Amino acid sequence: MANLITTVRILCSVALLFCAALSPWFYALYITAGVSDMVDGWVARKTNTVSDFGSKLDTVADIIFVVVCLLKLLPVLHLPVWIYVWVGLITCIKLFNIVYGYIVRKQLLADHSILNKVTGALLFLLPLTLSVIDVKYSAAVVCAVAMIAGIQEGIRGKMKHYK
Repeated sequence: MANLITTVRILCSVALLFCAALSPWFYALYITAGVSDMVDGWVARKTNTVSDFGSKLDTVADIIFVVVCLLKLLPVLHLPVWIYVWVGLITCIKLFNIVYGYIVRKQLLADHSILNKVTGALLFLLPLTLSVIDVKYSAAVVCAVAMIAGIQEGIRGKMKHYK
């Protein structure tokens, strides 16, 4: 059942490609995909059907959803340049953490910290708040939390190395 829910996210993500950004259909598919992301892991744990395949499918679904959302939303959001620079810096921190984790522990690590989950929730909510909050303010909040999460992830990764 959990993998079926994850597959719904993939199908909704692909369908988003054919919707006008910020249209009612876009929002319906976007919310469905987002809710499926919140529910699939919970269902897998509750039904004792957690699997390596399901985890990988979830990661693929997340990547597809994020890429499609970037393709659809970036052209219409009109973000200031400093937000793009900040996102670039956060990306560098995240990439450094991944590379460092791989070099030190010989595995790709994903930190499912509370701050990373908060970042994901804020990022998901951002398009839903466009009519009430100027995107530069909401994007700045998302970037601030994401940066703190990235720094925390790096510190936690290094602390695990020294244990």
